[in-house]
Amino acid sequence: MTVSVPDAVLQEKMETRFKKLAREVKVDGFRPGKVPTSMVKKLYGERVKNEVAGDLIQSTYFEALQQQALVPAGHPSITPAEKSEGFEYIAEFEVYPEISLDAIEALEITRPTAEVTEADVDNMIEKLRQQKKTWAVVERASQEGDRVNIHFSGVSEGENFTDGKVENYAVEIGGKQMIPGFEDELKGLSVGETKSFNITFPEKYNSEKLAGKAAVFEIEMVKVEQPVLPELDADFIKAYGVEEGDADSFRADVKVNMERELVQGLKNKLKNAVMDALYDNVKITLPNALIDQEIQALMKPYTERASKAKLKLEDLNLPRDMFENQAKRRVALGLILGEIIQKHEIKVDADKVRAVIDDMAKSYEKPEDVVNWYYADNSRLNDVQQMVLEDQAVAWVVERARVTDQSVGFEDVMERQQA
Repeated sequence: MTVSVPDAVLQEKMETRFKKLAREVKVDGFRPGKVPTSMVKKLYGERVKNEVAGDLIQSTYFEALQQQALVPAGHPSITPAEKSEGFEYIAEFEVYPEISLDAIEALEITRPTAEVTEADVDNMIEKLRQQKKTWAVVERASQEGDRVNIHFSGVSEGENFTDGKVENYAVEIGGKQMIPGFEDELKGLSVGETKSFNITFPEKYNSEKLAGKAAVFEIEMVKVEQPVLPELDADFIKAYGVEEGDADSFRADVKVNMERELVQGLKNKLKNAVMDALYDNVKITLPNALIDQEIQALMKPYTERASKAKLKLEDLNLPRDMFENQAKRRVALGLILGEIIQKHEIKVDADKVRAVIDDMAKSYEKPEDVVNWYYADNSRLNDVQQMVLEDQAVAWVVERARVTDQSVGFEDVMERQQA
């Protein structure tokens, strides 16, 4: 975009600035406020011209955007043009893309359906017992599910990478806490036994020095413990807020919570399916400026973490392409959903906002305090409103797309949700 400012406007603004300077500057041989304008022009002409040019760019750029009905994506690159009279500059910038929503009518979306079965409730109660398990020392060889204490050391390419020997290190066999294959080597060992074995580190290990490298581990079994699950008695049940300690009431309470989680899980799966379909089928050109902004937003938590650890961001080895695909997806979906909301005038539903807040508050001891907390602060309330508005846009898409229902299990929904 080329913007031209008439010479009369440029000269008028410069003259105003020169007169102001003449009253303020101090020049040897002249009393304050009595410096001739011609002297001021000679001394400060170039500086004033640059300052006025900057002011003109600030004021005329946005006026020109409005006149041309352009919406920039990111900051412009400004290049002043050589001109004998007046002032002219060229502004280069990206604009928001035009988005066609025609593809939505042909979208094919799979909507998951599920219910909480009695077997699902049994599995959940077993998981709750697992969370409360304790450990008891046993005099036998270690096996899957045991917790063991070991001394170990590791060597790769002739170098010890464990800083000598690590002592009394606790590992739950099957807990996937160690690199793949390590925990399997801990099975079948009794206290006092030692073992040496070879393992290759994963290609994507968090240490570049060890990623993909072969290593030799030396271990010694120090202690073997087996899990002890609590009884499903009144004390256990009361710990989960069922004061009467009754097994049937506890089971009913667990099921209600599972059903609430399932509703949210199914909603999220459908939303992800819609997002995938939109991203794959609604083609738009993404402004690089928006991608750069999103990459910076994605990197911010790492930047803050590095700052707290007194490290430079480069020390974390976070290449741009690590975030680029995610940034492109977020920018694209943000633009597409924004177009749906604007073009079809979707307004946030206050009743839906209240329903979402009420639902979030249910899991707290005093739900009314949580509700008041959201409504007491506009920024917190706005976060929920934006989430609801996005959900309304997703619902708009579902109404127009080709949707096929698919029955799935509770575990499948929740495992993917956690992932």
